[in-house]
Amino acid sequence: MDERERGDFSEIPILDVSALYGADQEAIRATAATLRRYLETIGFLYVVGHPIPRADVEAVREASKRFFALPEEEKLKLKIDRNFRGYLPFAGSTIVTSSVATVSKPNQSESIFFMHEVGEDDPRALAEKPLQGPNQWPDESLDGFRQTIERYVDEMGTLARKMVGAIALSLGLPAGSLDRYFEQPTTFLRLLHYPTQPQEEGLFGSAPHTDYGFITLLAQDDVGGLEVKNKAGEWVPAPPVSDSFVMNVGDILARWSNDQFVSTPHRVINRSGRERYSQPFFFDPSMDEVIEALPVCVPAGAKPKYEPVLYGDYLMERIDKNYHYRKKKAAEAAGA
Repeated sequence: MDERERGDFSEIPILDVSALYGADQEAIRATAATLRRYLETIGFLYVVGHPIPRADVEAVREASKRFFALPEEEKLKLKIDRNFRGYLPFAGSTIVTSSVATVSKPNQSESIFFMHEVGEDDPRALAEKPLQGPNQWPDESLDGFRQTIERYVDEMGTLARKMVGAIALSLGLPAGSLDRYFEQPTTFLRLLHYPTQPQEEGLFGSAPHTDYGFITLLAQDDVGGLEVKNKAGEWVPAPPVSDSFVMNVGDILARWSNDQFVSTPHRVINRSGRERYSQPFFFDPSMDEVIEALPVCVPAGAKPKYEPVLYGDYLMERIDKNYHYRKKKAAEAAGA
């Protein structure tokens, strides 16, 4: 058994997914088989061979820089709302639900969230269902900002759906067998700004954690700072790779696969002396879908490791615990 099979990896593998955009079924199956090996043993990989233009990735990064360069009072006009859309000020989250570390200090970052767009007249918004409402957008002073973000989200959604199909194939299922869970996907594009941070025990740009959802597709700049924890307990750098997205398994995919796929801990430390900007895209099931272990992932005669869970309930529990503004609102409601 080599180091990758043990999970004691020393580097993040690269997967060319260009076959997923073609019609060669043998090549698609081969890509899915390689993907399965990486998701089972590492939970992280670089995705290359996608058709998303570098210019579109860089346009989002430049839009992000322009937004974070605004005066604080301007950014606060878009302060994150009850639907989890908008600006989260610096040190606005602490990952208390981390299963891999005891976290007491807030993340050294600021960010802005754009989720799946839900119009004010959408039945989900009218019913005030959790996380269902319109995004908040900067005014015209950031010319072209919304168009840049929406184009990128559309491109990333297409890539994410290709990966959903490949994941299904990797498990021996038909390519479209998981699609119904993503008819109204829960998506997040989070633009993050990490100032360079001081050397301080327990202080992180993003503290050690696993992601909540299905898959994450991350575009990072050239600063670096992302690290992934292997099974030997070592932190392995995930340096920038040109024209790639870092993809990783989230907790709900690990749960769905009965832990066949691993949701691997990771963290960000930015002591580079430079500003770091990243743009993770999270692609998750519909809020009203029930997630339970796929039968193909449960050995004959065994019981699933996890009870079925409504994805919306699962997600809200984690958001409510980790984001300071939601704790404050809960406390205010309790005191009312």
